[in-house]
Amino acid sequence: MAADRVLVVDFGAQYAQLIARRVREAHVYSEIVPRNVTAAEVAARRPVGIILSGGPASVYAEDAYDLDPAILELGIPILGICYGHQVLAHALGGEVVRTDTAEFGRTELQADPGAALFTDLPESQQVWMSHRDAVVKAPPGFVVTATTVASPVAAMEDPDRGFCGVQFHPEVGHTPRGQEILRHFLHDVCRARPTWTHVGIIEQAVAAVRSQAPDGRVICGLSGGVDSAVAAALVHRAVGHRLTCVFVDHGLLRLGEAEQVVETFRASMAGDLIHVDAAERFLGALAGVTDPERKRMIIGETFIRVFEDVAAGIAGARYLVQGTLYPDVIESGTRDAARIKSHHNVGGLPEDMDFELIEPLRDLFKDEVRAVGEELGLPEDIVWRQPFPGPGLAVRIIGEVTAERLDILRRADAVILEEIRRAGLYREIWQAFGVLPAIRSVGVQGDERTYAYPLIVRAVTSEDAMTADWARLPYEVLERISSRVINEVPGINRVAYDVSSKPPATIEWE
Repeated sequence: MAADRVLVVDFGAQYAQLIARRVREAHVYSEIVPRNVTAAEVAARRPVGIILSGGPASVYAEDAYDLDPAILELGIPILGICYGHQVLAHALGGEVVRTDTAEFGRTELQADPGAALFTDLPESQQVWMSHRDAVVKAPPGFVVTATTVASPVAAMEDPDRGFCGVQFHPEVGHTPRGQEILRHFLHDVCRARPTWTHVGIIEQAVAAVRSQAPDGRVICGLSGGVDSAVAAALVHRAVGHRLTCVFVDHGLLRLGEAEQVVETFRASMAGDLIHVDAAERFLGALAGVTDPERKRMIIGETFIRVFEDVAAGIAGARYLVQGTLYPDVIESGTRDAARIKSHHNVGGLPEDMDFELIEPLRDLFKDEVRAVGEELGLPEDIVWRQPFPGPGLAVRIIGEVTAERLDILRRADAVILEEIRRAGLYREIWQAFGVLPAIRSVGVQGDERTYAYPLIVRAVTSEDAMTADWARLPYEVLERISSRVINEVPGINRVAYDVSSKPPATIEWE
């Protein structure tokens, strides 16, 4: 049984991905679509509901983001959030104005507990606002279901059409009852079935793989991370002995990682494993390259060529499994999102490859992948391993990748992870790692002048890597990292800590 689908129309909101996640947390499948999506495209996806996200614009601006008016005639329930609330009101004959009082932050909401969105919720509750324009008159057919001091139409509903709008942000944690409000829309207004569960995801993924690959051999690119491990486990459940996992050591891994991946796979996962040492091949292809996009393209293509070489020795090998996630697709740039950076397994793939791709995790966020991994019985050290980029240390060396720089960064990165684990912070932090810029700075060690690399320590907290905040590591942890790196790793004489969040920065430096 296919999962019911809700479309999130992205009007440029900083919270669009968060809305999609919250919908999935209510066990309903969500998908982000661009603001210029047409009614025909919406109808083709057969959603049970549509959510219009917030955004930075005004509905009266010359370049205001608008919605295809035919979408309003499809008979599909719609929830407008913030700017989406104003778009809905404006399109249907309501009145939106720039008020004298902007609302930013926590606000007291007076709601009608008899309304669909506020059923069984307190009449007075706290919500999170972020707007200047406000709906001051609801469209014909709507009833006002909530107000604040500055928003006379803080929420509205048209019960006959299933249209709802809220000026506040129910998707953020600062709106304590926000998830309940979203559930009311999804389950009561849209009548969406709560089938997007970990068991349901596994069943659907296995069925999809069996349909896509009814025969022939399947190769899975195994990196040792949770994404590829879960992808391999799902595909093995679908095709059994027809799966062969291929671990390509591209020479860009962390200290001792290649040996650990092979050992862990053989101890905990079923199926065949081929281990390919391609370090020299990758390093040669990257010689002289400094542009990060070119690095990713080169690494992505070289991976495919290595897989093709392996497949030449496996009769009937037609399919390649990748652990591509939804954030990879979004960041690599689609019609739904601008390109932030090309992921090696999306934008870096060559057009002339010989494989048909199988990507069972393509619609999932990282936390969903981990939950599926636990459901499949994968070991905890695989499921909760911190994310590591497919291009490896190549995108953590800012500049040309050389054997010397790889060795320095490996040793420094090992110190960082040792100290993070020692402090009991490994599970609390999304990622912690080192970055080595190809520059040198002056230092003093042993009363002598040094001219060596700086190391940047990067540690972030996140739920899904779409947004992230820099981790507030204790000073004593940072001090131990700095002292050990400078004393134990030749070639580094300075340690800095990155205090940038995403956005505006990205988690990785390249």
